[in-house]
Amino acid sequence: MILLNTTGQHQPNISVIHIAGSNGKGSVALKTANTFQRGNYKVGLFVSPHISSFRERIQINGVPISESQVEQYLQEIFDICEKHSIPATFFEVTTALAFHIFAKEGVEVVVLETGLGGRLDATNIIRRPALSVITSIGLEHTKILGDTIEKIALEKGGIMKENCQVLVGKNVPWTVMQQCAKEKNVSEIFQCEDVLGPENDEDTQSSAAMVDYDAENSRIASAAVILVQFQQTQQRLSSGGQEVKLIPSDDIAEGVKIRPPCRFEEMDILTTTVTSSVEGSRTSEKMVRVILDVAHNPQAMDYLIAKLKANYPNDNVRMVVGMSADKDLKYCTDILLEYVSQNPERIHLVEASHPRAASISAILKANPALVNSHYETRRVDDTDLDDERDESSVSKQVRG
Repeated sequence: MILLNTTGQHQPNISVIHIAGSNGKGSVALKTANTFQRGNYKVGLFVSPHISSFRERIQINGVPISESQVEQYLQEIFDICEKHSIPATFFEVTTALAFHIFAKEGVEVVVLETGLGGRLDATNIIRRPALSVITSIGLEHTKILGDTIEKIALEKGGIMKENCQVLVGKNVPWTVMQQCAKEKNVSEIFQCEDVLGPENDEDTQSSAAMVDYDAENSRIASAAVILVQFQQTQQRLSSGGQEVKLIPSDDIAEGVKIRPPCRFEEMDILTTTVTSSVEGSRTSEKMVRVILDVAHNPQAMDYLIAKLKANYPNDNVRMVVGMSADKDLKYCTDILLEYVSQNPERIHLVEASHPRAASISAILKANPALVNSHYETRRVDDTDLDDERDESSVSKQVRG
């Protein structure tokens, strides 16, 4: 209860945006937080998993918390768990740490990304969010969340709260969300077009826009900011306070342009090749385009491949692929095989050094068509994945 009282969920001066979804929730969270920061709010952001450092999960105004904060406040949480015999999981402890730090730092806006699901998620202790957001629904964690889109949607929709507003993306079963909203007795449920109007025909008809999931994430984040700002204004006026200074539309447009790492992240790397002959050794250099992406379920894989085809239609692509064991290994790798024209030699399988990682043998068993792909029996050192979240398998696409 001590931690619950420090989360800010009962404090009217703190606006909490709670975000769930199969894909896009991390991007929408970052875009929303970045936009509020541009509006001169002090913003706390909680996301997972991390890429390079655990501290990335908890940020204030775009800056990860310090090592000293982790050491100090994490010990306080451990002490509470021990005192009250609370068998908290990794993700639950991390969530508590985020709430604790946000309260200590006096943030004005909290952008909160759920973990694996929604209804039973550790973040779902928030009782009165300013806005609940469902970004998209796809088949994932079917053994836990359900084996149909509708069942998974209901689990994600579990973050809806009575008398609170809800925003859903276009890749969400609308009828299911309406029923869920009715059962939860939410105040209002919106789609992006209700807030922003219809998408611009010229923008959506281009091949790049049709496959760019970032454009949809940006629309969701923009609509979220507008809805929360309107609610803040209504609350201030009803209590006799001053009207909220709204974030200008240009700042919203700029704020949502940000993208998290490894979301079709492109970079050029200089490679060196040494060849030997009777005449001696010869060194040559070549720039190689590398693309990092965290596609981790069939829906995300489809988006990734569509964007690769749109951006690099004539390039010879090699793929380095790692998977988590709880993913649909057959379905996801079938998508990749189709993209490389059923040539498994253009795929290199890797295995992370983590208990949740899919082994090379498990991937090959799930999809024997990969038997002629490249792989090694040694384990790749990758300890950044956690055991509580919908962890993303990182695929690297190399042009060359």
